[in-house]
Amino acid sequence: MTAAAALLGLAAGAGLAFAVWLASLPLRDVSIVDIAWSFLVWLPAAVAAAALPHETGPRAGPLLALALVWALRLSLHLAWRARGRPEDPRYQAMRARHQPHFGLKSLWLVFALQALLGWVVAWPLMAAAASAAPWRMLDGIGLALMAFGIAFEALADRQLARFRADPAQRGRVLDSGLWRYSRHPNYFGECCVWWGAWLVAAAGGGWWSVVSPLLMTLLLLKVSGVPLLEAHLGQQRSAYADYARRTNAFVPGRPRP
Repeated sequence: MTAAAALLGLAAGAGLAFAVWLASLPLRDVSIVDIAWSFLVWLPAAVAAAALPHETGPRAGPLLALALVWALRLSLHLAWRARGRPEDPRYQAMRARHQPHFGLKSLWLVFALQALLGWVVAWPLMAAAASAAPWRMLDGIGLALMAFGIAFEALADRQLARFRADPAQRGRVLDSGLWRYSRHPNYFGECCVWWGAWLVAAAGGGWWSVVSPLLMTLLLLKVSGVPLLEAHLGQQRSAYADYARRTNAFVPGRPRP
């Protein structure tokens, strides 16, 4: 991957983030950045691949296509989940902390940061697209892991959406389906996606892009994923402590008695 192509990818992500920021201003809702997040990853990779001074390698088509499936699925799911709802409470709290002029401040506090993170997460896609190395068994393993992660995350999200839509389940904890084996199966699936993408990049020589899955794993396990949700659910549902005792936090496993 040339520096020029990578920087063009970064510029594309920044342009998309800027457009979404403009849309957020009249809505007074910066949480729409979550809907755009997956394309803040995919678009830089697609633009960088198109900007390569030579023809893309054999990995570009399959990997970018699979990443597009991931991006579309996640974006549509988050848009459907957010319909009719106010700004996400996380961003409401941020808005309150950074008054006055949060609308302007959100350009760099939220949107520029998301664009930069999306670009870093896209590194395996860029590295794989630029590699002319022949296909290896590791490519197949990586693509299979990525496809598994997309399907696993989609199924977990579907099971959770169906549970939340049932009035009889109000105040209860979902402990069936994939959620019987992991408290956060959707996050586990997301990690599989990026470790799978990295394996494809590594097969083509892009070992350096390991920063991407490491960053995603860190964010999901230690920053914006599991910790925030665990704290919220622990406060909202009294049965959650027992569920947490019985069920693995992340990697699926047999429930404890």
